[in-house]
Amino acid sequence: MRLGSVVLCAAALGLSACNSSSKATTPATGGGGSGDGGSDGGGSTGDGRVFQIAAGPDATSEMVAAMVQAAPGDVIEFGCGYFELNSSLQLTNTEDVLIRGCGRDKTVLSFKNNNAPEGILAVSVHGVTVQDLTVLDTGGNGIEFRGVDHGTIQRVRTMWSSGGGRESATPITADNAFANNAAVLNVACTDPATQDPDDPQNILGDTSSPDYTVSKLSGRYGIYPVSSENILIEDSVSIGASDAGIYVGQTNTAIIRNSHALYNVFGFEIENVRGGEYDSNIAECNTGGFLIYDLDNLRQYGDRSVMHGNTARMNNTYNFTSGGIVGNVPSGSGMITLAYDRIDIYDNTFEDNNTAGIIHTSYEIFPQGAGRPSEHRIDWYTEGLHIFRNTFKNNGNQLPLPTLQNIASEDVAKLLPAIVGLKNQAGCLLPQNLLKCPAPLLQVSPTALLNIRGAHILWDGLLDTYDADCAYPKDANGEDVPHDERGKPILTNEVPDPGCHYNQYKFASAEPHDRIMPDWYSCIDDDNTFSTDSITYANFHGTKGLELIISSKLDPAAIAQFPSSFDISSHKCEAQYGKNLDRLPEVTIPPFERSGDYDPAPTEEQVAQLCEASVKDGEVNYAAAKVNCPTLDQYHLFRDPEDPTSAPNGTGTPYSLNTKLFSDYAVKYRVVYLPTGTQAVYRDAKTDGTNAVIVFPSGTIIAKTFSFRDEGNDTETPVETRLLIKRVNSKGVARWDGAAYMWTTENGKQVAKLALSGGTTPVHWQTTDVDSGIVHTGSTDAYLVPNANQCLTCHSRADQEAGAAPIGPRIRNMNKAYHTESTRITEQSQHAVAGVNQIAYWCTHGLMMGCPSDLGVDPSTQIAAKIERVPTFNKPGDSGFAAGSAQDVEARARSWLEANCQHCHNVSGYAASTGFYLDSLRAVDTTYGVCKRPTATGEEGNGGRTYDIHPGDSADSIMEFRISASATTPAARMPPLARSVVDEEGHALIQQWIQNVVKADEAAYPGSTSCAQ
Repeated sequence: MRLGSVVLCAAALGLSACNSSSKATTPATGGGGSGDGGSDGGGSTGDGRVFQIAAGPDATSEMVAAMVQAAPGDVIEFGCGYFELNSSLQLTNTEDVLIRGCGRDKTVLSFKNNNAPEGILAVSVHGVTVQDLTVLDTGGNGIEFRGVDHGTIQRVRTMWSSGGGRESATPITADNAFANNAAVLNVACTDPATQDPDDPQNILGDTSSPDYTVSKLSGRYGIYPVSSENILIEDSVSIGASDAGIYVGQTNTAIIRNSHALYNVFGFEIENVRGGEYDSNIAECNTGGFLIYDLDNLRQYGDRSVMHGNTARMNNTYNFTSGGIVGNVPSGSGMITLAYDRIDIYDNTFEDNNTAGIIHTSYEIFPQGAGRPSEHRIDWYTEGLHIFRNTFKNNGNQLPLPTLQNIASEDVAKLLPAIVGLKNQAGCLLPQNLLKCPAPLLQVSPTALLNIRGAHILWDGLLDTYDADCAYPKDANGEDVPHDERGKPILTNEVPDPGCHYNQYKFASAEPHDRIMPDWYSCIDDDNTFSTDSITYANFHGTKGLELIISSKLDPAAIAQFPSSFDISSHKCEAQYGKNLDRLPEVTIPPFERSGDYDPAPTEEQVAQLCEASVKDGEVNYAAAKVNCPTLDQYHLFRDPEDPTSAPNGTGTPYSLNTKLFSDYAVKYRVVYLPTGTQAVYRDAKTDGTNAVIVFPSGTIIAKTFSFRDEGNDTETPVETRLLIKRVNSKGVARWDGAAYMWTTENGKQVAKLALSGGTTPVHWQTTDVDSGIVHTGSTDAYLVPNANQCLTCHSRADQEAGAAPIGPRIRNMNKAYHTESTRITEQSQHAVAGVNQIAYWCTHGLMMGCPSDLGVDPSTQIAAKIERVPTFNKPGDSGFAAGSAQDVEARARSWLEANCQHCHNVSGYAASTGFYLDSLRAVDTTYGVCKRPTATGEEGNGGRTYDIHPGDSADSIMEFRISASATTPAARMPPLARSVVDEEGHALIQQWIQNVVKADEAAYPGSTSCAQ
């Protein structure tokens, strides 16, 4: 076996530091950062260990050893140099940790050869700081915070090598990274490429830049905190992201300041944030500079952001991504706001942006099925926008015109700049506007010809009207949802779609229900400075006047709105309404304080005392469950310590699942061990929610062995045994910890050794699926044994017990007779539970309390009819419907998706921020992916496809792509960790379901008609 270089000396010491990771005897220095910025975010208080990592062949193993041990006050310190790392640096479920280098021009972490999407990833961490380094050439995101409270990123750079990141023909390497004062890392913005070189129409156009070559092959986000709170990003740089360079999303309280973004699609992005701030940043040579907006179908909607002291200049790079809202961004956009309330924009400079300095638009501008949200929780319009004391120079004077391909596709987003230009030109021809338009431009460039141009400020002029018939929205229990101080409902994707856009809070209660001004409007003050070479302000009335072209419907009344209006007077709020919008407060991050919920690591002596204790034959060493023992046999889990398929000791009981997570055709042996005298507690979805899992007592050990069957030689080789152990800390707080043990031969005996750092190994298989009878044969060189922190990617959920909580033992997925997954006969396959309904066995043998009095077990099938159940995905008819019927295919497809995807794609999981949830109990609607555009995939992640699920069109469905053989990169492959090859049966079933079963039918699939062809 090829195991990573990581048999840790730390493995023998539980979770203590060791050897090359430099076990520290003195506290770390450096704390949470320097200057006043350090007090705003998280970060190490500097009283823990320092793990020092030097560049070289052992850097990855040293990094992984440090990250799985990281405890409060610890520092993970990279020395100067170029690091080639083949694993992500992932922190999970810890607090107060500092990751630092010796300067972003001196420490470069290259993730070019990493098979996971991220570079640095922190999940469910309380207090983390990343400082003074460069993250290079990740497959997905550079630095990602997910579920972090108090996260700080200071003086870092995330970037992709010019011309394709890890696919670049001229990559950044150890040989050139630091040459000429790190010149290759410090990219300039002098002349961006405004035209796509891949479009034949642009053969003579401006298709290259002397500074940097953008590429859709680059990763998606540079800096990416999401679903977090109290985030500070400062003095940082992002270069080349195929989505956004520096992003904060679905987060409460976030500051981005003194940072620089260039050659990204969007430079800076605030999405669905409550309390955001852009302070003194520079966005240049991106497609768009700054974005503040709300995206639909997500866990929260945003409110209150301020933007001051920033510069948005020359953001004219052609759009090099596809999919999602960012794929619709016209190049030349200094700042865009969309569907987000209460924004202050002041003391900024917007200059040399080809389309506009500021674009103020709404979702109404998008046609149905082409970007317009199909749900009614999101408010389409930005209101409470206040623009004052800004400087605008040379914006809108070089509109990007559509290509023939854009025109043929009738994509409104791609046509928008031309629509604006034509409407502005028509407006300039009106007598009342003779003095409002600059002299026609007569350069050779066709995009500047006459007055086909944008403006310093563009507004689509679209607002909603009072809807007296739309009732106040209700939650799932039929109660009114809460509202903010202005009366606006506070909605999330967990609230049922109201069916209409409630908006009465925007209007006076008395007839004629006038809009409340300027609260639900926008103000542009007289203290802004506008250069006279551009149109100051243009209300282009959306697509009004183009109805016949766009929807084949003539609207004579709208024809008068084809010309843009340049009358800005309605936004002069003091003069028009006698008051201005109230200033928004600056964002303040509260000081970081440790929670104290994390214990220090056990000592070497404590580990030895527990793991080497004498235990009677047939008993489990439950005392050792408090620590990670160096070898699996020290827990005394199996009758034969060399065979994890032998009879379990103690109360150990094997179990299996109707549909399992696919893991490269491994066969799995699951055993649960309950401490003597304890019982699990029955929980199901009906009474305890979708994510309900059986509750286990403290001290429980769940073992899962992964083996590979070779039926031709009648052999089966165990590769790893993973443990989930429910531990209780010194404060009495329960937490599940995960650890993997890798099997090897030592002195002629089989032994499983702790592998906290995980590894990869080649495996092969010839195995018959015991459910479908299909024989699968194959091999992979990249079977992954996850490190201890990667376990939490799948097993950590906000609504479950802390740590790597179990996800398989659900009532609905265990409602079956027990049998092993292998054709091989073992002691476990002959256990007393074999052939018996597992839930009934647990209930009658004292393993579980709280069981229903009557399960309704069918004596022939051993299926309990009176409790919930999901079918075995590859047994036609197991759903209870006719085999192969539409209902049967759908039920089995949903069971596969729940087992393989829903552990992340649920409202409390790792992928909660996607708004894409795959439990088998919810309606198949937009939250299930039907006609839903992706939140953030980039072209690599969406495969050039449009919707997560496109009814009747699997070839345009991102879901089908990401589980297929075509998804070969870390940023594309799903699930991201569990597989290196394709589940052929699962993929075929999902393909069949989308293509032949899901259809444009609002009764069966709500939202499905919004993307019907």
